[in-house]
Order: sequence, then structure tokens, then C-alpha cells
Amino acid sequence: MARRLRTVELDFVESAPLRLAFSTEVTASPQAVYRALAEDVEGWACWFDAVTKATPTGEGAGRDIKLKGGALFVETILATEPDERFAYRVDETNVPGLRALLEEWRLSPTAKGTRVQWTFAADAPAPMRVMLRLGRAGLGASFRGAVRSLDRRLARSAAQ
Repeated sequence: MARRLRTVELDFVESAPLRLAFSTEVTASPQAVYRALAEDVEGWACWFDAVTKATPTGEGAGRDIKLKGGALFVETILATEPDERFAYRVDETNVPGLRALLEEWRLSPTAKGTRVQWTFAADAPAPMRVMLRLGRAGLGASFRGAVRSLDRRLARSAAQ
């Protein structure tokens, strides 16, 4: 059963009790990466292994996300700054222990493509924060694998 999380705003990405940030570079342009993140919601399941289904809601104001293992997230999109930032908070989830969760994707151009930074900002009881910190390497590997997969997908689309 889904539980309602605390409503947070964009400043939570800086003030959250737990902040995990990861970054990597891709060859795709910031415009292409942004479109994949913010506009091609259903496409997330094609490049992010953990995502089994992604559905836009509220005429693009939110998303429903299903992950492998059965985790569900009902999200509200908080920031859509083309080619620069995409952020959303989780309003409801079936993941126990979470009190608040916001994710932010920042994009910046590089000489060879785009630097992608993902920040996972959460509030949870201390034992869960410890578990999330211990899982940092796995979250980072999942992020890097997803972004590499996205880069390959965007390169194939550009070649067609």
C-alpha cells in the first residue's frame, strides 16, 4: 500500500538529511538528454534498468514509476529547465521508511557532450539513512549504467 510522503520543494535538494550525488559524462547533447529525461517519460523503462514502467500523469505535471522488485512512486515534477535541470519529488510510495524524497538531474555542456549529475535527496529514520549510505555504491553503479544506456540509445536515434 502506498504511503504519502512529506511535501518538499526544490530547496530540499540542499537541505535533506541525506544527499547522494553522482555524475558522469555522455556524448549526447544536453538537449537530447533533457528531452529523454523530461519529455520521453515512457522511454525511461528502455534505458534505466531499474525502471519497469514510467507513465506521465496530470498532463505532464507528474509521473507514476514502477521499479524492479515492486517499488512504486507517484511523483510531482518540480523543475523543468530545458537542457539544464529536471527535478521531481516523490509524493507517494510503497517503500517503507521514507519520509521525503526528491531527485534532481542537472545537465551541463562539456567539450564532448554533457555532464549529467543526479542528486538523490531523502529524509528517513537514521537506520534507513545508514542503509542508503551503505547502498551508495549500488545506486551510483545503477545511475552510471542507466546514463550509459541512455547515451547509447540517443546515439542510435541520432544515427537514424
